[in-house]
Amino acid sequence: MEPKWLEWSKQLQSISQAGLTYSKDVYDLERFEMIRNISIDIMAHYTELAHSTIKHLFANETGYATPKVDIRAVVFKDDQILMVREKMDGKWSLPGGWADIGQTPAEVAVKEVKEEAGFVVRAKKLLAVMDMKCHPHPPSAYHIYKIFIQCEIVGGQAEQGLETSDVQFFAESELPELSVGRNTDSQIKMAFRYIKNPETPVYFD
Repeated sequence: MEPKWLEWSKQLQSISQAGLTYSKDVYDLERFEMIRNISIDIMAHYTELAHSTIKHLFANETGYATPKVDIRAVVFKDDQILMVREKMDGKWSLPGGWADIGQTPAEVAVKEVKEEAGFVVRAKKLLAVMDMKCHPHPPSAYHIYKIFIQCEIVGGQAEQGLETSDVQFFAESELPELSVGRNTDSQIKMAFRYIKNPETPVYFD
C-alpha cells in the first residue's frame, strides 16, 4: 500500500544513515551525504514540505537505521473498546505511543493507558505485530512496527491526559472518526474479532 517513491526514499535514507555512521573515508562520506540529499529531494518533491523540515524530521538520526515501534493498548469493557480523542488532530485512537527505552511492550501499554485514559490496566495478551506499510495508514517518513496488546482494567477511572481531550468506550457499530496515522478501521475491527474469538492466533506481517 506504500507508494514506491516513499519506499525508495526511506531505503536511500537508511543506506545513507548507515554509511555516514560507519564509513571513515572522506570520499565515501561525501557520497553518502549525496544519497541522503537525494532522499530528501524525493520527499520534498512528493510532499511539498521544505527541505529543512524534512531533514529535521526524516534525516536527523544517526547509527544503523531500524524501524520505530508504536505500542497500542486494546481495552474492552462490556463489549465496547476504549478510545481516546487526540488533541493533535481531534480524532480517536487506541491509547498508545512510541516504545520507551528500558520498558517492555507490556509496560508501555500499561503506562500509556494510565497517562492517556486514566485507567489502571494489566497487560494480558499480544494480539498483533503489524508493519505500518502493509495497512491503510497515511504515508510516513518512518518505517514503523505497530504492536497491539490486549489489556484488562483493574482500577482507575476515565480521565483525559496531556495529549488527549476525551475518553470513551465505543461499540463496533458506532466507531468515531479515527486518527488513521495511529490506527485504522480494519485494525479496530481486528481487535473486536479477537474478543469474539480469543483462540485466534497472533497476527503478524
